[in-house]
Amino acid sequence: MSPNTADKIRKWQTPEACLIIMAGTAPFAFAIWMALLNNFTHEVAGFTGTEIGILQSLREIPGFLAFTAIFILLAIHEQIFAIVSLALLGLGVAVTGFFPSEYGLYFTTVIMSVGFHYFETVQMSLSLQWLPKDTAPRAMGRQISARSIASILAYALLWAALEFYSVPYAALYAIGGGVTLALVGFIWAYFPKFEHAEPQHKKIIVRKRYWLFYALTFMGGARRQIFVVFAGFLLVTKFGFTAAEISGLYLLNHIATSWLAPKLGSLISRFGERNALIFEYVGLIFVFWGYAVTGDPTVAATLYVLDHLFFSFAIAQKSYLQKIADPKDIAATSSVSFSINHIAAVIIPWAFGALLWSHSPAWVFYAGAIMSLISLMLSLNVPRRPNAGNEVVLGRVVALSPAE
Repeated sequence: MSPNTADKIRKWQTPEACLIIMAGTAPFAFAIWMALLNNFTHEVAGFTGTEIGILQSLREIPGFLAFTAIFILLAIHEQIFAIVSLALLGLGVAVTGFFPSEYGLYFTTVIMSVGFHYFETVQMSLSLQWLPKDTAPRAMGRQISARSIASILAYALLWAALEFYSVPYAALYAIGGGVTLALVGFIWAYFPKFEHAEPQHKKIIVRKRYWLFYALTFMGGARRQIFVVFAGFLLVTKFGFTAAEISGLYLLNHIATSWLAPKLGSLISRFGERNALIFEYVGLIFVFWGYAVTGDPTVAATLYVLDHLFFSFAIAQKSYLQKIADPKDIAATSSVSFSINHIAAVIIPWAFGALLWSHSPAWVFYAGAIMSLISLMLSLNVPRRPNAGNEVVLGRVVALSPAE
């Protein structure tokens, strides 16, 4: 290899490039798994509501247990852990179609979910460690854009394969997981192992001075469940949206996100995390109120797209943590925060479905508006210039040693 060629390779073998390719690798397989799930389990595996409920509960357990990632990091490098997690995700999706039975699908779902949730945890941790603080929001926006582009490609592949060629489910799952596994091989072969600026703590860490980040993370997880579980269900049950129309909204969501996320990252760098979070939660109050009161399917679909776009504002929470945290805490705090985010995934789908939706779907979304109001109040406590020692406006922990 000539020196010029080696120089060209080194220019793109950067931590940010590695993060962007990883960010696009995971959703290709996961989008195909998610898009085919309901039809495959019903048509091929003969699932009823009972079996699909058990499967979805099993899928969320690895997210709730994401804090255990810190123990795995005692044995392997964090970058290698991310690659192994991506491989598990790809493997779980690739073999899904070959196990069309109740316990077979439970087994493949757990494999897929372990890889997916551990990767999501480590991806956040690596981003906060590898990216400079002044450019991190912009770089994380590019990662979200890569995720959306990968999802768009996956949905386009599915539509063409099913519409024109009637490709079997097993082959589609194998293609989705196979593409992810091929990209994992590329990342393993072509990117060096990047070292962290600060050695990471290899234990569970909960700091009192990070309390506002934990609270924002929990509320964000609660809001996500209302979108994932109830918003789409409302479109189908109240407004009669077809599967094709819901798929079209998914495509529109990801196209809009791929364009917005990098720009949003730049705006957060310019105007700060506090202003971004305030804007997000004010917007969500109106979105959830709109879900509750609208009788117009066009308005409901518009709210659905806006709701999805607000997920990009999670960049502000992550960059807020990056600015206030001890650099050695990043990996442990990312693991704990991912578990906190998934507490709501265990509680809200059942509780809101049984206690609120059964009385009136509007109650679910009024509850979402109230949760958004609580999040808005929390976001007002984020300093304009957060840093270690200036984590909150009110409720600051006096002792600022790492032990706190």
